[in-house]
Amino acid sequence: MDDADGFDAGASGTRGDPRVLVAMNVVLSTAFAATVVWGLSYVGSVEFTLVNVATGAILLAAVSYAVSTR
Repeated sequence: MDDADGFDAGASGTRGDPRVLVAMNVVLSTAFAATVVWGLSYVGSVEFTLVNVATGAILLAAVSYAVSTR
């Protein structure tokens, strides 16, 4: 048995720490929402505000969390 077999067995037997999943979800959703809101404000659709970014981040984080924990 080589190291690759041991890694596969160890990696397939763990689900990881869910706090890391939530933290990454929040950070990446916020960054993506800020980018989308900035782009929409650039073309004049919406105003770039903290409320718009936070709303987009919350919606995106909720959807991605629901999809990833199925």
